[in-house]
Amino acid sequence: MSLNKKRELREIAKTFCRQLRKNSTEAEKIFWEIVRDRKFLNKKFYRQYPIFYDLLGTESFFIADFYCHEERFIIELDGEIHKYKLRDDEKRTEILNQLGLRVIRFSNQEIIYDVSNALEKLKQLF
Repeated sequence: MSLNKKRELREIAKTFCRQLRKNSTEAEKIFWEIVRDRKFLNKKFYRQYPIFYDLLGTESFFIADFYCHEERFIIELDGEIHKYKLRDDEKRTEILNQLGLRVIRFSNQEIIYDVSNALEKLKQLF
């Protein structure tokens, strides 16, 4: 892929990330307030962060709900739609694992109704 295309792809990703941050779910808002500004285990988290990858010569990207670069760790908060996208989510996780990234998924309900349990699970993984 040419440098021009890479630049275009990064601009597209940046636009998508901004839109997602503006339209955060309730679970994302709750989680972000807990982890932002190094409040959780003194780790830096990014919200709606693009992860670029090249699959068979075609560069693309995923947008991680939350990403901790220090730990190379992605936290995904899944809403109802993910019940119907299990296969896509598995493939996405497989690609991210191949990039050396770890992925954990929580349902929106877990964050909204039992965030302390989710945070305990995260502590064990860090």
